[in-house]
Amino acid sequence: MSYSYYNELTKWKDFDFERYFDLVSEEEILVSIEKDRLSIYDYLNLLSPKAQKFLEKMAYRAYKITRQYFGNVISLYIPIYVSNYCTSNCIYCGFSKKNHIVRRHMKFEEIEKEAEEIAKSGIENILLLTGEAKGLVDKEYLKGAIDKLKKYFSSVSIEVMPLEEKDYKYLVENGLDGFTVYQETYDENRYAEVHLSGEKKDFKYRLATPERGAKAGIRSIGIGALLGLGDIRSDAFKTGLHLKYLIENYPNSEFSISFPRVNKAEGNLKDSYIVDDITFVQIILANRIFQPSAGITISTRETPMMRDNLLKLGVTKFSAGSKTEVGGYSHNNQSTPQFDITDNRDVKDIVESIRKKGLEVKFKEWEILK
Repeated sequence: MSYSYYNELTKWKDFDFERYFDLVSEEEILVSIEKDRLSIYDYLNLLSPKAQKFLEKMAYRAYKITRQYFGNVISLYIPIYVSNYCTSNCIYCGFSKKNHIVRRHMKFEEIEKEAEEIAKSGIENILLLTGEAKGLVDKEYLKGAIDKLKKYFSSVSIEVMPLEEKDYKYLVENGLDGFTVYQETYDENRYAEVHLSGEKKDFKYRLATPERGAKAGIRSIGIGALLGLGDIRSDAFKTGLHLKYLIENYPNSEFSISFPRVNKAEGNLKDSYIVDDITFVQIILANRIFQPSAGITISTRETPMMRDNLLKLGVTKFSAGSKTEVGGYSHNNQSTPQFDITDNRDVKDIVESIRKKGLEVKFKEWEILK
């Protein structure tokens, strides 16, 4: 089994980020902001604490790049949680095996009922999520769920446990358009500390997941880190480096990136790093300037104000009307949510907010509604 990006990642294992950030000059940062093609060291410059002095310049540059590559369009998607059983013990997650929560696993007819309710929103891009319960959620269960969702949505993506390349191929043949997988943290030692047991404990296998999906022909692939689990700037850098690697090596897939911040969940994480708003915005801007053509997704973990303010500064994908509990839309035997949502606005309110910014809303991949 190949762990191609792992080989790249290990080159940065002993890199002294603090020393680099201490030595970088303001002049070097200003040059990096204006470059058309950034090196990985330019990207580091934009992530440095000193770059916060130039956030306004970064924001203007990010705005121009976003309009150039994506126009005035924001794509909407909506998540559907169909199972919250999990065989992994992750100390930061509400679905963790150790947590005593209300568990649910939807049958296909229940998924269709939920889909009917969600479809009323008008959004046609849906993301199916489950806990990482190997055996309970397999390729046949996912195929059955995709079959139901395809009746109501033009595009179906998944965020589930990592799969083998052959399983991704099977799902592509049966209507899958995309998938998202978060590495959570790119610090292998920290990863071991927060993933105590279960399938998810395998750092290298998870890291290679986007490549297996790309080789299987998946059209759209999203990656990300859960900011706050590990050193913030190191994780941000290594996530961006991962994105660069994927874009350069798998041109037939579209890639996007996301940086959700640690939020309240069942069994709340006690030793997380604090990701302040300024640093969070800096990371979004740096990634837009570094990878102009990549999508950037902003989570409902963020406040309405934060999400709205980032709309013109690099974000291209926006979730709306999200529920993180199984059965959350049809309100039938609700379960414990994976995490608490901060932006609780419904789809109508979010669409109105986007349009007030002078942007267009895309409800499905090939149609823009003004």
